[in-house]
Amino acid sequence: MQIIYWSLIILMFMVAFIGLIYPIIPSVLFIVIGFLLYGLFFTFTELTWIFWMIQGLFIALLFGADYLANLLGVKKFGGSKAAIWGSTIGLLVGPFIIPFLGIIVGPFIGAVLAELLIHKKNFKDTLHAGFGSLIGFISGVFAKGLIQLIMIAYFLIQVLR
Repeated sequence: MQIIYWSLIILMFMVAFIGLIYPIIPSVLFIVIGFLLYGLFFTFTELTWIFWMIQGLFIALLFGADYLANLLGVKKFGGSKAAIWGSTIGLLVGPFIIPFLGIIVGPFIGAVLAELLIHKKNFKDTLHAGFGSLIGFISGVFAKGLIQLIMIAYFLIQVLR
């Protein structure tokens, strides 16, 4: 039975990492579900209030990393708030329009279109904003992936010692 329980916990963590690529999947929720499954299947003893406080800080860091990476990427390359919103919309809509490439192309096109339509910038400047959104997205994925790895490593340290 333990193999099935650990398989379900690991599956939750794997889904969380898939959520890095497909933002429609709430990564942090699946990590927390993995923690809760461990508590339900085994015990909550190792998951102390300190554990939950530290994980809560990591969760806040996850949300902040996502927003900050996108903001800095777009701003550094001359984009406006419209480009940030366009990038976010493109990130959510892109994978549905172009299944695999949409996650990369969506934020880029969203930022470019937002700059063109809202601020009527020239095409070269809009491409810079689009490139910034792409850099921001990729940076955010790496930052969130690292944070998720740390969260899971801390969990494993707590429960396997």
